[in-house]
Amino acid sequence: MAPTVTKSPPALIPPAGPTPGGSLPLSSIDKTAAVRVSVDFIQVFPSSADAPRDQGASVATMREGFAKALVHYYPVAGRIAEPVQGEPEVECTGEGVWFVEAEASCTLEDARNLERPLCIPKEELLPRPPPEVRLEDTVLLAQITKFTCGGFSVGICFSHLVFDGQGAAQFLKAVGEMARGLPEPSLKPIWSRDAIPNPPKPPLGPPPSFTAFNFEKSVVEISLDSIKRVKDQVASETSQKCSTFDVVTAIIFKCRALAIGFAPEADVRLGFAAGTRHLLNNVLPSVEGYYGNCVYPGGLAKTSQDVKEASLVEIVTAIREAKDALSTRFLDWMSGGAKENHYNVSLDYGTLIVTDWSHVGFNEVDYGFGEPSYVFTMNDDVNIVPSVVYLKPPKPKQGIRLVLQCVEEQHSAVFREELQKLA
Repeated sequence: MAPTVTKSPPALIPPAGPTPGGSLPLSSIDKTAAVRVSVDFIQVFPSSADAPRDQGASVATMREGFAKALVHYYPVAGRIAEPVQGEPEVECTGEGVWFVEAEASCTLEDARNLERPLCIPKEELLPRPPPEVRLEDTVLLAQITKFTCGGFSVGICFSHLVFDGQGAAQFLKAVGEMARGLPEPSLKPIWSRDAIPNPPKPPLGPPPSFTAFNFEKSVVEISLDSIKRVKDQVASETSQKCSTFDVVTAIIFKCRALAIGFAPEADVRLGFAAGTRHLLNNVLPSVEGYYGNCVYPGGLAKTSQDVKEASLVEIVTAIREAKDALSTRFLDWMSGGAKENHYNVSLDYGTLIVTDWSHVGFNEVDYGFGEPSYVFTMNDDVNIVPSVVYLKPPKPKQGIRLVLQCVEEQHSAVFREELQKLA
């Protein structure tokens, strides 16, 4: 019989103490069209044979962690409003975050430890507010699902308008610290959205056209040995170091170009978002503790033939150059000198968008019952642009897990073959 999940009605967890009221502005980065979405992800916490768990006490501890953290992160207890079209802000209402408690009818092992394809519908594992509440007005929601083995999953939905991934992880780490009895968060939260310049907007250009693709969905892992082999090649040929992101992205970009077989002179493009906190040292009171959006889009375009014929070392070098250029582009944008809207991305089959979740921080959140064994994103219903998400594989595995939605069926066999050569 298929596993079932029984949910309690959503309930509000308000801050544990008084919090300021009023409205707070969002930054010019927060308000870019690229981040006006909700982000869903799930953390998996297996039971431990040597540490039997009182599930009721664990849930109560987690609730308390949220209530105490919201005193410090009081905007998260508020609601998103848009009194002026195109100028969203946060109203500090102090209402709190919606919290759902749920019970699954099976063990985590019975549910295949929530490996894909999920045997429990994702809607059963993710929090949603009551029907009369608009999801897009909420800042963050949480659902804890108890499994019969003593394990949990925690589903989180957060507004990308208020947080980037690192910012949301910072808040959840504070929830964990409060749940574990710390008197205050180890990082003092910084709002300061109005400190970020609001440069004049470059011309938007024509609205993007959307094509719905029928992507094959799959999960592949790239071993540490494979990553190290390419890093060693890069060091040997260029005397430069490179990151795991550089290597994994080069592998995917090359394999996909070989698989889709575009005409030699046709463009294939790579897009990614990079963190820019380090570029805001002289802008924010402190970049440590700032939990707003600090990302900027970067990427590169090459002809199909160039990518097919290039070595991995050459592609890694091109990616590193694109990352270096991104810093200049971001500072140019901040100063109002950008002549084009870098947030406009070509949404077509020739564009690959990669997102790295392996170092965001969600894997280091401890609500009082240990760190998760696995964290995975659930925004997997996007079918308008080829995408890959990088995750840490479930413990104790090492390497990088790729969640792939980037080729259609006619290209999937070649794509898998090329990946197997390099993974």
